[in-house]
Amino acid sequence: MSRKLLYISVNSKPENLSSSKSVARDFINKFLEKNKDFEVEEVDLYKEHIPRLEYQYFESRNCIINEEATKKLPEKEQKEVQRIRELCDQFISADMYVIAAPMWSVSFPAPLKEYIDCIVQVNKTILIEKDKKPKGLLEDKKRALVYIQSSGGSIPWILDPIMDKGENYIASIMKLMGIKDVIELKVDGTGTTEEERQNSINKAKEKSNDIINGLDFN
Repeated sequence: MSRKLLYISVNSKPENLSSSKSVARDFINKFLEKNKDFEVEEVDLYKEHIPRLEYQYFESRNCIINEEATKKLPEKEQKEVQRIRELCDQFISADMYVIAAPMWSVSFPAPLKEYIDCIVQVNKTILIEKDKKPKGLLEDKKRALVYIQSSGGSIPWILDPIMDKGENYIASIMKLMGIKDVIELKVDGTGTTEEERQNSINKAKEKSNDIINGLDFN
């Protein structure tokens, strides 16, 4: 039985011009060499349609409406609800996740947040009960996520909690859903020249070997 690696990219640049996507492709290829029972599905958040959430799509906060309620919506909105379900189900079906994103304004590009809003759903990825803390529903099997982030400069570790909001948010929201193994692979110091960028990419590629060796799906 094959397992799934879900690759989520959020950069409008082609892969050869994107530092995060270049490192992600190298990481995925190396991962597949070691884990031959995995297949890859890809979601390019700049090419695929990611719905914006409207109030009429939900019964309550983060709880998508049922089939009967969906049929009462206009046809266009029915397709939006179905697309949200598809994205969430696709995410749930994966075992390994790779997200590639640049750091923008100490966070990540907006399409990634819109995507996350689609997959954080009550009774699918999280459980919310009255007077209890939210519980992640993705603890049912071994799952891991690698967040590959590129940035022009290098952030000192002491400033990381302040300046790296993207990685901190990704780690928090994934752990909320039950994915405890969240690893960051930084492609920082890409600088202003192609030489600087390639040096940063090569350093990140070297680090990926240790990450892959530390991931055990057996």
